[in-house]
Amino acid sequence: MASTFNVRLQALSFRRIVLSVSILGVGIGVLWPFSPASLAQNEIPRNKGGQKIGVASQEAHYRSPIDIVLLEDQGLLVSVNQTSSTLSLLRARDGQLLDEVQCGEHPYEAIACLDGRGILVSGAYAGTVELFAVVDEKLVTKGQVVTGYEPRGLAAHKSLPEAYVGLHATGEVCRLDLVSMSIVDRWETGKWPNHLALTDDGKRLAVGCSGESMIRVLETETGEELYRERLSSGINLGQMVISPEDGQVYFPWMVYRNNPITVGNIRQGWVLASRIGRVRMDGPSYREAISLDVPGKAVADPYGIVISPNHRRLVTSSSGTHEVLIYRLRDLPFEGSGGPGDLINRSLLGDEDRFRRLEVGGRPMGMAIATDNETVYVANFLRDSIQVVNIEQGKLVREYPLGEPTEVSLTRRGMEVFYDARRSLDQWYSCHSCHQDGGGNSKTMDTFNDGTELTNKTVLPLHGVHETSPWTWHGWQQDLRDSIRRSFTSTMQGNRAPEEDVEAVLSFMSSLEIPPNPFLTDEGERTPAAKRGEKIFHGKKAGCAECHYGDRWTDGEVHELGLGRENDPYQGFNTPSLVGVYRKVRWMHDGRAKSLENLLTGPHSPDKVAGNDRLNEQELEDLIAFLKSL
Repeated sequence: MASTFNVRLQALSFRRIVLSVSILGVGIGVLWPFSPASLAQNEIPRNKGGQKIGVASQEAHYRSPIDIVLLEDQGLLVSVNQTSSTLSLLRARDGQLLDEVQCGEHPYEAIACLDGRGILVSGAYAGTVELFAVVDEKLVTKGQVVTGYEPRGLAAHKSLPEAYVGLHATGEVCRLDLVSMSIVDRWETGKWPNHLALTDDGKRLAVGCSGESMIRVLETETGEELYRERLSSGINLGQMVISPEDGQVYFPWMVYRNNPITVGNIRQGWVLASRIGRVRMDGPSYREAISLDVPGKAVADPYGIVISPNHRRLVTSSSGTHEVLIYRLRDLPFEGSGGPGDLINRSLLGDEDRFRRLEVGGRPMGMAIATDNETVYVANFLRDSIQVVNIEQGKLVREYPLGEPTEVSLTRRGMEVFYDARRSLDQWYSCHSCHQDGGGNSKTMDTFNDGTELTNKTVLPLHGVHETSPWTWHGWQQDLRDSIRRSFTSTMQGNRAPEEDVEAVLSFMSSLEIPPNPFLTDEGERTPAAKRGEKIFHGKKAGCAECHYGDRWTDGEVHELGLGRENDPYQGFNTPSLVGVYRKVRWMHDGRAKSLENLLTGPHSPDKVAGNDRLNEQELEDLIAFLKSL
């Protein structure tokens, strides 16, 4: 039964909006936080033509839609725009822009809730989950939960007033009460729970933990982990959807194989490759999967996924190769233990009803599918548009631009190159495949940038990389432009990049900013524990500040700490930046430390590095608190 919103302003001393919600015939009174600031954030700056453009910044005229919500009973679409931190409301039939409002900084995902009368949006950098409603073809803010810790993936029961959000920075899932707009429960689930999916009955939650290559299934009443399915060598898990027919959760991801970067290995799918998998929600069983990559023309960076209501079609977006992939679901050759093969099952080739590739350009990301079983709406990040695809005809039928055409900036051009897998041999992977959205990933990888095979290193984030010379773990690279050139020809085994593309990528990399640190207080201060840890960090007992100092917490020098291997072509290691060190899931050059505690009590413990006494338990806790605040 549909929920209805009746909003009235009540003159209370602390100013709140009272929202009455009728859910399944039961009236519930809800108090929604309200302040002048919440109105101000809906006042969108406009360009010369009078069009709303979102936040004012160098790239503000770009929206960069990353996700899309279809409110089919209202004939409306809501686009989630990451660069501008806005939501756009469009009519589905003709793409007319009806409204655009500000949302939490760097939105990541959105879902419909409360029988489609509400839209939840996670603001990753703002640390918020916001609830919006459509009132008279306008987007209206209804409430906000401050979760902190980089909220990303969302899931909600279609009727009940509750939702779930994954916190990237702490490896937790929060259960939210959409009546009180509060956190009800908080559960540890594993590293980087970026995408979620909830069963129709609301009793089980699938959590895609990209930081540890794992799908965890939780019981939602208590948060208990019922079982887990490991995705061997998995990275970059995409969005998740539960099939209404077979009840399994489907998701795309990539696989990294620990093999040398050679032409032969790349073409066999033995370096990086793409998959779609599924995991049962009714009990543990080995995951099943299909391979996506076509010989000579691979698929890269799959992200969005939808299943048609009649269970005929499965559709995924290949963001690295600018495509929408359309499959006939009922007879897809999913394989369990021992499979799938490294390349696409050849039975899918040559039959467009079973498998079709549709070029859409840009960077297709999140999608929504209509109840007609044919129409898919695609959020295209780099085309700044919503695309309308007929999956039965295999055609792009319409495209709705979200802003006025504008000249592409150098930074935006660099972004296009960074996310483009066609720069690699047979389009197997992009820069983003290893440096997810400019950061790192969960594996150690052989990038071949030191000229040797199988000397795997953790992938360093690119935030502030232009300020942290020299480069590479061994610090041999003194020229960042040359490093970019080598990435295309050596790591990606592609063609030499034109100099204008090198400059564009450098501009994009220089624009990357680390997300706001969620371990600081609301005032941007360190906690008492972190302040104590700061003294330990700078003290002689720990000796951390001997190498880690300055704005980026690195001295830019190479040090020999006895951690290398005899066959390393270079001796010593370049001091890594500690900015955003809390975001990692592996530490040290070879990723041997799986936690900050393990790092500081293992081979890189202060007593071994500085030659002093070991830290006691309290000192260790305080030092970790300080490191998380950097």
